[in-house]
Amino acid sequence: MKISLCENIRALRREKGVTQEEMASALGVTAQAVSRWESLGGYPDMELIPTIAGYLGVTVDRLFGVEGDRERRIDEILRRSEEFEIEYQTDDSKCDKCIALLREGLAEFPKDERLTHRLADVLSATGWMRHREWLDYGEDGHIRHCFDRHRDNEYWNEAMKLYESLIGSRDSGIRTDSIFGLLILKRNIGEYDRACELARLLPTIRYSREIMLASATDGVPQAGYLGEALLELAYEFAEQLIYALINDISFFGSDMPTEKVKGTLYLFDLIGDGENLGVYEREISYIYLYLSRLQWERGYHDEAFGSLYLSLDHARMFDDFAALSPENRRYKSRLLRHTACRSDIYLDDGGRLAPDLPDIWPMWCNPDYEDVKRQITADPRWDEWALAARSQA
Repeated sequence: MKISLCENIRALRREKGVTQEEMASALGVTAQAVSRWESLGGYPDMELIPTIAGYLGVTVDRLFGVEGDRERRIDEILRRSEEFEIEYQTDDSKCDKCIALLREGLAEFPKDERLTHRLADVLSATGWMRHREWLDYGEDGHIRHCFDRHRDNEYWNEAMKLYESLIGSRDSGIRTDSIFGLLILKRNIGEYDRACELARLLPTIRYSREIMLASATDGVPQAGYLGEALLELAYEFAEQLIYALINDISFFGSDMPTEKVKGTLYLFDLIGDGENLGVYEREISYIYLYLSRLQWERGYHDEAFGSLYLSLDHARMFDDFAALSPENRRYKSRLLRHTACRSDIYLDDGGRLAPDLPDIWPMWCNPDYEDVKRQITADPRWDEWALAARSQA
């Protein structure tokens, strides 16, 4: 370690372009002291190490030549935490182990932003699983979050503190993810002004990464990025339209929600020409699940089961796509033939969506779906569909 430190001081001084005398003057030591350090004839006092690192513009770990070891260790902790798949669990059996692992990591590497961000995400996900998000409709017919309940969520409270500490991160990814994670939890506890303040820190849709990548290129690369932008915009449009419907309970006294939801499905078909859209097939499958709920509630029972089977078709398309090796995953649509296929953890696990559909139904649970669930599951066709979903065919 001593040899590595001395060699690093010499190399970093030369890289900075200063003499031993200039460095000594800046540190308040003699030029002979610097010479001894670099020639293995002495070792700086430990109290001076942070000052030397600061002068040379590196971290203490980098000065000692162990920064690579540190990063490898942090990467390993993060990799192990991701194996728990906390965000994708339907139960919380692995949450405590994952949280303990990340706390140990932060004890070893205090204030590391990547570990802090990961712990905040896991705490947030654990809070959702253990305490749920409680929603109700206010007197005006619009969704309201039950923030009195949410304020007692100890996982969310800790997650918010961690996210808040990362808002000033120089890492744009950590900063953006932390703003999003924090604003959602602030909304859930009724701090709407702070949530809106955080939202205004983010760019508008026009300046999103996907649209800017398409604007930054031309030719074939631009065609690829345009396809990516179209898919992401369709995905977000579908999500926001459904949330807009759910937000106002008065909409559900007519066929309007059913027709609007059908429109979101047309948008995907417009882009994909009926071809396999990979990870986006999951979203399409979910939309058909919700459409079946809406159709049943309006008395269109045959159409509801038609939508259930279409949901199954798209779930199997997702699973088929996931079964391909990454290098063989390609879009066939004319608009997307130059677009790289997006990946996610479900795809990397080989796909398992179809068997889960009966448990996921109806995906979006607002307005209350319990009456519809009792009715549709009592229909003999439900068991036939559930059996088909859970089969390996």
